[in-house]
Amino acid sequence: MAEQILKKQEELATLIEQHAKKDGHYATAIPSLSFTRLSKITEPTHGIYDTSLCIIAQGAKKVLLGQNDYQYSPAHYLVASVDLPVTAQVTEASLDLPYLALKLEIQPSDILKVLGQSQIKISKKEKAQRGMYVSELEQPLLDAIIRMIRLLNTPDDIPALTPLIKEEIIYRLLQGEYGSRLKQLAIEGSSTQQVHYVIQYIMKNYDKSFKIEDLAKTSNMSVSSLYRYFTEVTAMSPIQFQKQLRLQKARSLLLLKPANAADVAFQVGYESPSQFSREYSRMFGRPPKEDIKHLEQELVEE
Repeated sequence: MAEQILKKQEELATLIEQHAKKDGHYATAIPSLSFTRLSKITEPTHGIYDTSLCIIAQGAKKVLLGQNDYQYSPAHYLVASVDLPVTAQVTEASLDLPYLALKLEIQPSDILKVLGQSQIKISKKEKAQRGMYVSELEQPLLDAIIRMIRLLNTPDDIPALTPLIKEEIIYRLLQGEYGSRLKQLAIEGSSTQQVHYVIQYIMKNYDKSFKIEDLAKTSNMSVSSLYRYFTEVTAMSPIQFQKQLRLQKARSLLLLKPANAADVAFQVGYESPSQFSREYSRMFGRPPKEDIKHLEQELVEE
């Protein structure tokens, strides 16, 4: 069995490399599927992981969510069951053996459809759990992923067959050891779904001030329940979550066009430029101006 999985992993790497011949991130003709290829170890990068399945065909990666460290390689897969701000770093990659990975985005409606068609038991009483996990990659899931990628070589088959294979993939995830975490996202009234709604609200209103009481009303939960469930799912408080979004957006704005750090601070919701600079330095390791200069130099070197 181990030898069969190894051969499948090699096939997966070959398939991804056919569509990602140079370093970069690649969208595909399958809207929810994308590939990444990198030929060197990266510095930690900050971003948002949306609800998705991530599989590495070659290389290794480390993802930091709050104080939680998730490391995975071709023997495992990673799932984000809600949108989460993370710090990620490719830890194994080279010119000869580049990092090769895929991401398959998943919608709550996709999960709900599979639950409705299967015999998987559901209960909204299950407790909220961390919205990210790493699990062992087993052959049935790997087989389904490979079949989906093969469709890129027969594009006429994509509209008819992609939904069927994606349902199989989600079914395999739901049957996995941590499948309940993904299942809860689709169950109406579950604490995970309520946290999901709060996350969506914060992401749309990250630049605005709000109180925990306002979020509790949005989610139809008590303040204490919201704080407890939100922290359990995201590994951070709602305010910490908002802060990460603000700082990530500020960094993107500073990279996109020349701008005064104070102006950007106000744009993302900070009232104090000095507080913005302190928190920016704490998160990214350098003050805004120095950080952007460093990132621009990296881009030139690439």
